[in-house]
Amino acid sequence: MTDETALQDALSTHPCFNPEAHSKYARMHIPVAPKCNIQCNYCNRRYDCSNESRPGVTSEVLTPEQAADKIGFVLEKIPNLKVIGIAGPGDPLANEETFRSLELIRERFPDLTPCISTNGLALPECAERLHSLGVRFITVTINANDAETGSRVYGSVLWNGRRYTGTEGARILLENQLKGIEMCSKMGMIVKTNIVMIPGINVDTIPDLVKRVRSLGAYIVNILPLIPVPGTVFENLQGPTPAERKALMDLCSSDARMMRHCRQCRADAIGLLGEDRSSEFTGCGYGHADGRGPSDEVPNMVRINVNRTLTVAVASDGGLEVDSGFGNTGCFRIFNVEEQGNVHLRDVPTVIGDDTLVGRTHRDRIEHIVDTLDDCDVIIVREIGDMPRRIIESRGKRVILCSGGMEDALALIR
Repeated sequence: MTDETALQDALSTHPCFNPEAHSKYARMHIPVAPKCNIQCNYCNRRYDCSNESRPGVTSEVLTPEQAADKIGFVLEKIPNLKVIGIAGPGDPLANEETFRSLELIRERFPDLTPCISTNGLALPECAERLHSLGVRFITVTINANDAETGSRVYGSVLWNGRRYTGTEGARILLENQLKGIEMCSKMGMIVKTNIVMIPGINVDTIPDLVKRVRSLGAYIVNILPLIPVPGTVFENLQGPTPAERKALMDLCSSDARMMRHCRQCRADAIGLLGEDRSSEFTGCGYGHADGRGPSDEVPNMVRINVNRTLTVAVASDGGLEVDSGFGNTGCFRIFNVEEQGNVHLRDVPTVIGDDTLVGRTHRDRIEHIVDTLDDCDVIIVREIGDMPRRIIESRGKRVILCSGGMEDALALIR
């Protein structure tokens, strides 16, 4: 079988890229990628919302090895499983676990089709690596055709170790998205672009954006309705009506193939589109770190697995101890915590010169601080209020309360 024939065969069974396949073949999203490198104004990544179906939601985060074990378990129960997607709950390309997962899929399940969904920020630097690991289907979520519109959609962009906001961050993101789409298309990947339709923000620019991504090689375009989510900048916006969305898709259909059967799946979705069975398999099919066998117990909180690297923020004015609370610390020290030891990455001051990270309200200040720590998995503080804790945990992060030496505090999460 030639590469082109194999690709067309995979396309015929991919439920997201082929409308003829969505009622026949199942897909499985493995939630191995919790970190994200951007903050969208509509996104709130929660790990334990079993009754909520939208991107960024999962009931558990798995290691690559756990995910591979679970794929085998699910495949026995759902033999028409054809596609394994990695779509979060953060951005797959911001997590090394994504690439290890792809290696395991290629080794253990060569007949399944791997698929990646990304915001595209790191796509140019990862495209060749993805291709070498067998990825031929990729979805890029791109919501703006210009930096000005993008500055209204995105709160921040983490790029080359720095956090950018406003039009500067949006410009960096857009340039990488467009370059990545073109690179993947030229390499023979089938590219889908997702565009979130946000009334009052980007609707008027979407037709030109559709033309642009199609000119770069996008195979199909998926225009999604905004889902207003509590705790986000856009929580009080209204999503488009079905009629408004259909009219926009009809308008754009002359320029690109439209996906009209999307269900805006969870990061741990399993089964046919529109018939998510993920709740049946939560906690199933893989072993636990304490040596117990697979469990049918449904967890009510994210599992922090000690076998992977965690990025941790520690509230410390003095630099040597956990000595301050979340809202009043002058600095967060950021570490990677690994089995081999702790690696100091950077310090994040909450006061820069004469400017304090404050907004017009106390909540503005708290959300601004949380945004600066968005790539962190765990936040260690001496004390924290209920409101900051809710905001942090709503984004899928863990809060630890303690005081004392830095090393002792970091040892708590091992």
